[in-house]
Amino acid sequence: MDGLEISEIRMSALERTWRIDAEFYKKENLAVDSVLSAWYKTSIANSFYVSDGNHMSISESFSDNGIPYYRGQDIYHTFIETSNPIRIDMDTFNKPQMFRSHLKKGDVLMSIVGAIIGNSSLVSTDDLATCSCKLAILRSKDKEIKPETLFIYIKTKYGQIQIQKFKRGAAQTGLLLEDLDQIYTPIFTEKFQVKLQNIVNRMHTYTQRSNTAYEDASLLLESILKIGNISYCSIAQKLFKQSFEISGRLDAEYYQPKYDEYSKALHTTNSVRSLCTLYDKNFMPNEKTEYKYIELANVGTMGEISGVATICGGELPSRARRRVKKGQIIVASVEGSLQSCALITDEFDGALCSTGFYVLDSDSINPETLLILFKSEPIQALMKQRCSGTILTAISKDELLGMPLPQIDADVQKEIAQKVQESFGLRHKSEQLLEYAKQAVEMAIEQGEDAALEWLNEKGVEA
Repeated sequence: MDGLEISEIRMSALERTWRIDAEFYKKENLAVDSVLSAWYKTSIANSFYVSDGNHMSISESFSDNGIPYYRGQDIYHTFIETSNPIRIDMDTFNKPQMFRSHLKKGDVLMSIVGAIIGNSSLVSTDDLATCSCKLAILRSKDKEIKPETLFIYIKTKYGQIQIQKFKRGAAQTGLLLEDLDQIYTPIFTEKFQVKLQNIVNRMHTYTQRSNTAYEDASLLLESILKIGNISYCSIAQKLFKQSFEISGRLDAEYYQPKYDEYSKALHTTNSVRSLCTLYDKNFMPNEKTEYKYIELANVGTMGEISGVATICGGELPSRARRRVKKGQIIVASVEGSLQSCALITDEFDGALCSTGFYVLDSDSINPETLLILFKSEPIQALMKQRCSGTILTAISKDELLGMPLPQIDADVQKEIAQKVQESFGLRHKSEQLLEYAKQAVEMAIEQGEDAALEWLNEKGVEA
């Protein structure tokens, strides 16, 4: 029987829906139940109002501007506002069918569909926002369990093992909202929960300071490029030799005058081809080696990468064929995701990314400045101009390499790099605090709250 795992369960002990699948009674699931049985506990559904997001079809209302509409791919971030969501117009947001999915500060969001079931994020502002039915909305009923406590608990092994235990389905797995009345959290003391709340507040402060440092870098670049409000007429007239003969394009969108204005604003004869190196050689992963795999959803609004899974080479998708190294940037190629540009830091040196990204670096532009350039308004506009296709609209390699790209003064590059590094450093501090909080919750469950609080103090995490 070596290597086999056997659990014996009485029929009287089956849960309310009479699950008899073997996975439901794995030893790790039973072990969590055993540990939690020693605690006075409550179910998520008992302490939180449970609902999900919008079920109405609103894809025709998606846009780049408007009210954030969060989906499953946006939940890799601690605070949901730092993701890069699609948006909807105010009229759609205010439809009666949407009221149930309107978000409030303190809501805990959790993915309930697909491979990312159990990923969670916290709503940290009262800004108007909504979400799709792929996310559960957990809103506090009382003060017994604080939202910050639940948010951290969900990320611990005790939260995750219970959540994964209750997911169902074959082709596409899901977690039913009704099962949240069987997922339990210990009722921690007010003192311990306030400590966790303070940690989350510090994380939010670090995140805000990180955002400010990044915005300062962007504003510095804008001031150097002297890009103000682009003004242009709505009609363009082009001779054949000025248009199709050069570009091979006949679509009117390509010749909108605003793109000429953006190109002029860059004041450069340099191109991506002349200043950058593009890496597009396919890498074949070893089936038995584990790799960090960067997908579109892992890229945040400020060029950071988070929530990356480590996957065995034999289980990677066929599009995982670009190997990246520290100091490169990755740029999404698909229209609608062009803002998803990221800087490869030490943590992701040697990771793989999707072939849906272009991988670039430069000998004359430092990585941080290159990142800010590709996320800037004029470069983003010119990338969008050059997208083509029918089913999948994207920018081709040749179009990307032919785009204008300005050379930035070395002193300015140095200043931009300092601000971006400051932004990334502050974000890392926030992520480190989250790891400490998760470990503290697990320690509190296993060894008691006093041991967890003492450990946090030893780590320098002040009350």
